[in-house]
Amino acid sequence: MSRSAAAALIVPSGVEAGAARVLVARALRAFGDGYVSVLLPAYLLALGFGELDIGVLSTVALFGSAIATLSLGAFGNRVPERRLLAAAAFLMILSGAGFAGLSTFWPLLVVAFFGTLNPSGGDVSVFLPLEHARLAASSTGDSRTALFARYSLAGSLAGAIGALAAALPELAARHGLAERLECMRAMFWAYALIGIAVWLLYRAPSHSPKAVIRPEPLKASRAIVVKLAALFSVDAFAGGLLVNSLLVLWLFERFGMSLTAAAAFFFWTGLLSAGSQLAAAPIARRFGLLNTMVFTHIPSSVFLIAAAVSPSLEVALAFMLLRSALSQMDVPTRSAYVMAVVTPAERPAAASFTAVPRSLAAAAGPALTGMLFSAGALAAPLIACGVLKIAYDLALLAAFRRTAPNLEN
Repeated sequence: MSRSAAAALIVPSGVEAGAARVLVARALRAFGDGYVSVLLPAYLLALGFGELDIGVLSTVALFGSAIATLSLGAFGNRVPERRLLAAAAFLMILSGAGFAGLSTFWPLLVVAFFGTLNPSGGDVSVFLPLEHARLAASSTGDSRTALFARYSLAGSLAGAIGALAAALPELAARHGLAERLECMRAMFWAYALIGIAVWLLYRAPSHSPKAVIRPEPLKASRAIVVKLAALFSVDAFAGGLLVNSLLVLWLFERFGMSLTAAAAFFFWTGLLSAGSQLAAAPIARRFGLLNTMVFTHIPSSVFLIAAAVSPSLEVALAFMLLRSALSQMDVPTRSAYVMAVVTPAERPAAASFTAVPRSLAAAAGPALTGMLFSAGALAAPLIACGVLKIAYDLALLAAFRRTAPNLEN
């Protein structure tokens, strides 16, 4: 694929400038998150930390993101959106510099809490509600679902390439170019540089051709958003049990997989996720947003459970690849669904309100998984994740099968 074709895939023609900057920034952040989520457990192990330490650091990072998102929902309407996005990018810069320059547990814990370092494969950062609100204001109806699919695609595609880049420290050390640990530190400095690029993107003013709608707190849509947030929290807690960094750790501990092999594997899972998100919009047009969310998600959870009890690395990876082909189809459809069941003025509040419980619930999982790994129960988090996600999907279908989203605004 040529560079221009790849760019057009992420930012198609006709997308207004503000939305285009969101897509580019999402791709840049996902590239950094992609290699950090794979590299983080190897880096922390190299610094002398154990499985429980890695789980705690992951939990604190997710919990910090949840607190930041909660603060955004409570006070964000007092600050222009562009300044909030630029501030988040500045925290990204500090996060990379902090993990590159520090090597003891408690300082790293502080950086993990206040920073944007993301141990998961998805986006659980404070960027999410801000970017969702900006994208929702740039489109309507089916075009909104397509735009959210592009947003998710940008994340998956760039994240896949980032995951592949996680192999660079090991390759450099193998060829005698530099020490492995120093190469890992350099990758975190690169994460800080990505934060600078994102900061520059969001410092540019956004001139939307659409009329500006003054954000309002949740009113008419409060009941439906509360119900969605509660259900999304179950899904997020399940996902938190198996964030990418811990899945990498599981592959290290269960099968002795190398960092280079893990990087290659997550590159392919990222590509499969990207392809599934491209398919999400046309499938949603045919079968509806809710059906697409549920009936692609359940099989992916079954594949995860099968991977947990697989007898060999090859079989486990095969099930993981099958899971990746389906597991992210609900991401753009879920975002579009939330934006379609609330009024335009309530969208920023709805995005924040649904993001906060997700982040808090996800934060509870990694430390629990770290404890289970330390106790030798390597399959338990994967099985629990799959079972909880299936329960979430069935509950979501039962609760909202008669709720029709408004695709006109």
